Amino acid sequence: MKKFIFCMLLFLSLIGCACAQTITLYGESEHGNKSILTQEADLWYQAYHEQGLRHLFVEMPYYTAEYLNLWMQEDDDLILEQVYEDWQGTASYTPEVKEFYRRIKAECPETVFHGTDVGHQYHTTGQRFLELLQAQGQEESEAYRLAQEAVKQGMRYYANDDSVYRENAMTQNFRAAFDRLENESIVGIYGSAHTGLNAMSFDSSVPCMAAQLQAHYGESITSITIKAAVEPIRSETIELGGKAYAAQYFGIQNLKGVFAGYDYREFWRLENAYEDMKTLPKTGDMLPENNYPMPVENGQVFVIDYHMLDGTVNRMYYRCDGNLLNNSLLITEQFVYTPEH
Repeated sequence: MKKFIFCMLLFLSLIGCACAQTITLYGESEHGNKSILTQEADLWYQAYHEQGLRHLFVEMPYYTAEYLNLWMQEDDDLILEQVYEDWQGTASYTPEVKEFYRRIKAECPETVFHGTDVGHQYHTTGQRFLELLQAQGQEESEAYRLAQEAVKQGMRYYANDDSVYRENAMTQNFRAAFDRLENESIVGIYGSAHTGLNAMSFDSSVPCMAAQLQAHYGESITSITIKAAVEPIRSETIELGGKAYAAQYFGIQNLKGVFAGYDYREFWRLENAYEDMKTLPKTGDMLPENNYPMPVENGQVFVIDYHMLDGTVNRMYYRCDGNLLNNSLLITEQFVYTPEH
């Protein structure tokens, strides 16, 4: 009898392991990048067809994801086009992002999107979704309540530009959406600023979303950072202090909608420049490695041009001295370079 009970308990424990919910997060080092979007679509295709997953969590408000779910059932792209136009001025407003969703619809048609961010585009997408539910007489539905809550979150976030509030709200929204699924495992795609399991938020005020989720869900969560192809686009020469350095150019990152007043930034890595620059005074500004489109290593020097929406360009210089942020992320630190150096 004891042996039978032991075998039953073992069997039930194995079933429990097999059915346990898991969270797999992919943190994209840059929004809207074609190479990253391709990798993410490939990874979701694999999870969908090989593991049978259907629920994809994304860095967008509840109501935007629900619009995409409606679009998944339609024969045309009218809804997708409306949502896409609402993204104008953000890093998601690129043809590559639109094609990413079209590919998911074509190759993984039973995908269910779950939006867990605060209410971006609350005055366009959010308002339109609420009006749709009102026209259908669904003012008392859970969908209406969740859409209203996302709108309120968006209004609060944008009124105060409160990144701490957003990080905490994203975590709460994620947990609520995940717990509603009960026994379903999920994949989530977010900016890498939100997916470090041991990382703080962008301003280092609170643990980031993934770190908070790990504190709650433990070992059921994993996180992987997705970066673009790392080969330089071209080689150039940059002259500093009368000395010419080989400069590997790694392209552009879109900053629209990420930082107020910014358009995009360009990256160069200076070859064999560290010894000449390592003693130059630092400003105190840090840029973690996950901001770069290429790998960062100790003893490297970088030139970054920030292009502003007003047309001005600010050139900044960073070097990697091997220091870490939160004992996990390698950082680069801005240093002061003037022609007399």
